[in-house]
Amino acid sequence: MEFNSLGIGEPEVLVREVKYPRIEFKTGRLTLIVPPGTDPQEILERHEGWIARKVAFIREHLEAAKGLALAERSDSEFKELVHSCVEEGEEILGVEANKVFFRRMNTKWASCSSRGNITINNLAGFLPDRLVEYLVFHELAHLLEMRHSDRFWNIVATRFPDHPALEGKLFSYWFLIWEQGKSP
Repeated sequence: MEFNSLGIGEPEVLVREVKYPRIEFKTGRLTLIVPPGTDPQEILERHEGWIARKVAFIREHLEAAKGLALAERSDSEFKELVHSCVEEGEEILGVEANKVFFRRMNTKWASCSSRGNITINNLAGFLPDRLVEYLVFHELAHLLEMRHSDRFWNIVATRFPDHPALEGKLFSYWFLIWEQGKSP
């Protein structure tokens, strides 16, 4: 496979004591993790279509990101916004988050644990208010339905009927943050 034709350069190949090989595309960089004795080229050729689709997805969102701007707010302003969104979402959904944590996350915007803890990626501080509101509501909806099932998306749609478009914007902002060197 010719990676230069895709515009992504050669993949990083890491040999580790893993059972199965895997391909990762975090923030636009292709990484192949393989067990010792595995032919990386064979794995890459077998997944050529998937890699090309992923590259196209990233390019699409980088193009969409050209018209976007990163929010500028202090850490305390960001945390205050998140906590007010949590309070509002809890009231709307009739739920109560256990605790809210903030930390740098490498692959996601936020998470909700089975114990009801919400963790928000510090990078979400660069998102516009509406996306922060959506992100928090999305995580609070997991207190009612942990999986991304139809029921979950119906809950999210009660407040954010445009959630598919918002999910797309989150990808565009993720790649914009990565491109501007603000990512982990």
